Amino acid sequence: MGFVAWLAIYFVVWWVTLFAVLPFGVRSQEEAGDEIEPGSMPGAPSRPLMLRKVIATTVVAALVTGCVYWVITFSGLTLDDIPIPVGFTSESYS
Repeated sequence: MGFVAWLAIYFVVWWVTLFAVLPFGVRSQEEAGDEIEPGSMPGAPSRPLMLRKVIATTVVAALVTGCVYWVITFSGLTLDDIPIPVGFTSESYS
Protein backbone atom coordinates (compact mmCIF):
# COMPACT_ATOMS: atom_id res chain seq x y z
CA MET A 1 0.00 0.00 0.00
CA GLY A 2 1.12 3.50 -0.73
CA PHE A 3 1.66 6.51 1.51
CA VAL A 4 -1.76 7.98 0.75
CA ALA A 5 -3.50 4.74 1.79
CA TRP A 6 -1.63 4.71 5.11
CA LEU A 7 -2.47 8.38 5.62
CA ALA A 8 -6.16 7.57 5.05
CA ILE A 9 -5.98 4.68 7.54
CA TYR A 10 -4.33 6.98 10.09
CA PHE A 11 -7.01 9.63 9.50
CA VAL A 12 -9.85 7.16 10.13
CA VAL A 13 -8.14 5.69 13.20
CA TRP A 14 -7.47 9.21 14.52
CA TRP A 15 -11.15 10.20 14.33
CA VAL A 16 -12.40 6.96 15.88
CA THR A 17 -9.86 7.37 18.69
CA LEU A 18 -10.87 11.00 19.23
CA PHE A 19 -14.50 10.03 19.75
CA ALA A 20 -13.38 7.33 22.20
CA VAL A 21 -11.19 9.77 24.15
CA LEU A 22 -13.56 12.77 24.28
CA PRO A 23 -15.58 11.71 27.36
CA PHE A 24 -12.50 10.98 29.54
CA GLY A 25 -12.18 13.35 32.49
CA VAL A 26 -15.09 15.58 31.55
CA ARG A 27 -16.97 17.28 34.37
CA SER A 28 -20.06 19.31 33.65
CA GLN A 29 -20.50 22.87 34.89
CA GLU A 30 -23.06 21.57 37.35
CA GLU A 31 -20.78 18.79 38.70
CA ALA A 32 -17.80 21.13 39.01
CA GLY A 33 -19.86 23.64 40.97
CA ASP A 34 -19.02 26.41 38.49
CA GLU A 35 -21.36 29.23 37.68
CA ILE A 36 -23.50 28.11 34.74
CA GLU A 37 -22.99 30.47 31.81
CA PRO A 38 -26.23 32.06 30.63
CA GLY A 39 -27.49 30.35 27.50
CA SER A 40 -25.49 27.14 28.02
CA MET A 41 -26.65 23.77 29.25
CA PRO A 42 -25.74 22.76 32.81
CA GLY A 43 -24.26 19.55 31.37
CA ALA A 44 -21.79 21.46 29.16
CA PRO A 45 -18.16 20.69 30.02
CA SER A 46 -16.53 22.99 32.49
CA ARG A 47 -12.99 22.34 31.17
CA PRO A 48 -12.93 20.10 28.06
CA LEU A 49 -9.06 19.84 28.02
CA MET A 50 -9.05 19.49 24.24
CA LEU A 51 -5.29 19.94 23.77
CA ARG A 52 -4.56 16.95 26.02
CA LYS A 53 -7.17 14.88 24.21
CA VAL A 54 -5.83 15.78 20.77
CA ILE A 55 -2.28 14.87 21.84
CA ALA A 56 -3.44 11.57 23.38
CA THR A 57 -5.50 10.82 20.27
CA THR A 58 -2.51 11.48 18.02
CA VAL A 59 -0.24 9.18 20.03
CA VAL A 60 -2.79 6.35 20.30
CA ALA A 61 -3.73 6.60 16.61
CA ALA A 62 -0.04 6.45 15.63
CA LEU A 63 0.43 3.32 17.76
CA VAL A 64 -2.65 1.61 16.32
CA THR A 65 -1.68 2.52 12.76
CA GLY A 66 1.86 1.29 13.43
CA CYS A 67 0.50 -2.04 14.67
CA VAL A 68 -1.70 -2.38 11.59
CA TYR A 69 1.30 -1.54 9.38
CA TRP A 70 3.42 -4.16 11.12
CA VAL A 71 0.75 -6.84 10.82
CA ILE A 72 0.14 -6.19 7.14
CA THR A 73 3.80 -5.70 6.17
CA PHE A 74 5.72 -8.22 8.25
CA SER A 75 3.29 -10.95 9.30
CA GLY A 76 2.04 -11.69 5.80
CA LEU A 77 -1.61 -11.41 6.86
CA THR A 78 -3.88 -10.46 3.97
CA LEU A 79 -7.63 -10.10 3.54
CA ASP A 80 -7.64 -13.52 1.86
CA ASP A 81 -6.50 -15.06 5.16
CA ILE A 82 -9.60 -13.84 7.00
CA PRO A 83 -12.38 -16.44 6.80
CA ILE A 84 -15.72 -15.31 5.41
CA PRO A 85 -18.70 -16.51 7.48
CA VAL A 86 -21.07 -18.96 5.83
CA GLY A 87 -23.87 -17.19 3.99
CA PHE A 88 -21.86 -14.05 3.24
CA THR A 89 -20.83 -14.58 -0.34
CA SER A 90 -20.98 -12.18 -3.25
CA GLU A 91 -23.56 -14.43 -4.94
CA SER A 92 -26.04 -13.96 -2.07
CA TYR A 93 -26.24 -10.21 -2.82
CA SER A 94 -27.05 -10.64 -6.52
